[in-house]
Amino acid sequence: MEYPDYVAYNTPVFFLDDWLNLYLDKYRMHDDPESYQERNEISCSDYRFVYMGAKGTWTPLHADVFRSYSWSANICGRKQWYFLSPNQHHLVFDRYMKSCVYDIFEDVSKSKYPGFEKAIWWECTQEQNEIIFVPSGWYHQVHNMEDTISINHNWFNAYNISWVWDLLLREYHEAEGYIEDIKDICDDFEGLCQRNLAANAGMDFRDFFIFMIRFALANFVLLYQLKHDNRLINWSSSQMARLLLFNLNNIKCITMKMQSVAAYENRDIAVIDLMKTIEDQSFMEFCDALGRTYSMMFNHSKMNFTPNQILLKHKQLNLLDPFHPSICNPDELVMFVDCAFKLVGVEG
Repeated sequence: MEYPDYVAYNTPVFFLDDWLNLYLDKYRMHDDPESYQERNEISCSDYRFVYMGAKGTWTPLHADVFRSYSWSANICGRKQWYFLSPNQHHLVFDRYMKSCVYDIFEDVSKSKYPGFEKAIWWECTQEQNEIIFVPSGWYHQVHNMEDTISINHNWFNAYNISWVWDLLLREYHEAEGYIEDIKDICDDFEGLCQRNLAANAGMDFRDFFIFMIRFALANFVLLYQLKHDNRLINWSSSQMARLLLFNLNNIKCITMKMQSVAAYENRDIAVIDLMKTIEDQSFMEFCDALGRTYSMMFNHSKMNFTPNQILLKHKQLNLLDPFHPSICNPDELVMFVDCAFKLVGVEG
């Protein structure tokens, strides 16, 4: 970066809990060691961007990437937004749920989209210096009423991670269905399904699983540090502790859903060595960034994060014993989260 110390803007505090971009600051989302490329169409540096649109330009009807949240702050100009709630999104699709209406103001075919006229739209005019928040799964179309510049983020966290998994699973079944006719003659049918999934959705099952492991371990590191912070008497009732516990619980819930998916059964999806991860400099920086984020959210005094020293000096951490040196599948991740709860003395 030419100006590494330049800060163009600060993310509003109520949008800070951003797992997606925090992760992408340290890791690649799609990282297949068998087909690694420094730059490819699947991987993305992050999902923070500046949008510039001239008067009269517009964005077609869509739901956001990964079914993430999004926020859009108008620096200048005005936008007109049209929203459709998730429980009505089927009304803008064809009867096969494959094709979506492109422009809600065009002459939409009644035969192709028979439910379109029943859709109830929420309209909003966004002025300069205003921020729009878009919840997960809300389809929207946006028109620039003036020349407009805005700052936009897509993000997700424990509150909407289920939307990400549900989309990934749906896209997987579609990818599998498209090539079902070559299943018997394909040497690596599952691998092909996963490659197609990554191309369509931006990640595959392995990417998502590694993402969940790293966040589970990072949340545990922060929770364990809170427990051993001598300044906090009732640490488990603090806002930060409650959020970390909520995060781990939701990670466990999503991982339990993974257990029932055939692609995960009796397979080691990835191998994440716990000791190597904790000692890795990128993971330390990742933990520190997550900790600083939550400290800002809750006005908590800054912690000094040295996760490898914090964990290794406590011999009771049996999750790091040779019996459980790594996490390779959803069953082991569920076991890890359960163990994490026990180690901090709380119930999951």
